[in-house]
Amino acid sequence: MLRLGVLDQTPVLTGSNAVEAMKQTVELARITEKLGYSRYWVSEHHDTISLAGSSPEVLLAAIGAHTSRIRIGSGGVMLPHYSPYKVAENFRVLEALYPGRIDLGIGRAPGGMPAATRALRYGRPPEIAEAFPAALEELGGYLRPVRGAAEVRPGSGLQATPLVETSPEIWLLGSSDYSARRASELGASFSFAHFINGEGGQGAVQHYYETFRPGPLGAEPRANACVMVLCADTDEEADRLAAPLDLKLLLLEQGRFGIDITLEQALAYPYTEFERIRIRHNRKRMLVGGPENIKTQLLEFSRSYGVEEVIVNSITPDFASRVRSYELVAGLF
Repeated sequence: MLRLGVLDQTPVLTGSNAVEAMKQTVELARITEKLGYSRYWVSEHHDTISLAGSSPEVLLAAIGAHTSRIRIGSGGVMLPHYSPYKVAENFRVLEALYPGRIDLGIGRAPGGMPAATRALRYGRPPEIAEAFPAALEELGGYLRPVRGAAEVRPGSGLQATPLVETSPEIWLLGSSDYSARRASELGASFSFAHFINGEGGQGAVQHYYETFRPGPLGAEPRANACVMVLCADTDEEADRLAAPLDLKLLLLEQGRFGIDITLEQALAYPYTEFERIRIRHNRKRMLVGGPENIKTQLLEFSRSYGVEEVIVNSITPDFASRVRSYELVAGLF
């Protein structure tokens, strides 16, 4: 039985606003919990008009209050921006509020443009990103369930509070083999972002399993892969609903950010032959179709990765069709 999770980037849909996007994220978490999804992750993006989720820790507190069973987590916290100690405190608070339900997904991408990165790091040197493996080890020390003792800093006596008996699952997120290697070295779980990079993920996950050893971030190998999925009642309707996403990805490649695209505009867009080639290439990052088509694609996708859990990221032109996509996919498994 294939397990399915959710990645919600809190999209600001065309004609909507950030307030509605936040409400939809909380509502979608409630819906997908009832549908039986395994976990619900929210992303971190900065200075991005079309994606409202800039602070996953805050958003997770609201999601936890409106759900009761589904695991909730970050997809993910961009650790190079922050102090490992403060990240540990944030997620210990969440673990105290919702014991046994918290995932701490960690990324090393900026999550925004250079101006946002400079503002987030607030004078800290750029070289901090090069200390990523050391920051991960320090974070693991604070989050161990042995009362928060920071074993990587002997003699400091520093603890990340509140002190709770349980600890978040730590996941490294990546779209290359870099995070897979770090995860296998440090004992973390690993999630490959196929929705960002549609090539090379299978090899990264295979390498992770082959080289995994227990470490400061965990003791057992665990992997999944995240892919964009757009499911509708028919293949034709799914293909139609995917048009705005096709165009948005194309415009992002061209450096054109924050453009609102309606379904009608996407369907009428005068693509060049080269642009159509780029759209076909980007479709490698997503699964589009009716229920039976999507079931076949999801099973093949999970087999190719050698994973028993797939994280589903569905973005459609409106909230109703987005919910319908998650309902249809859940019904398949």
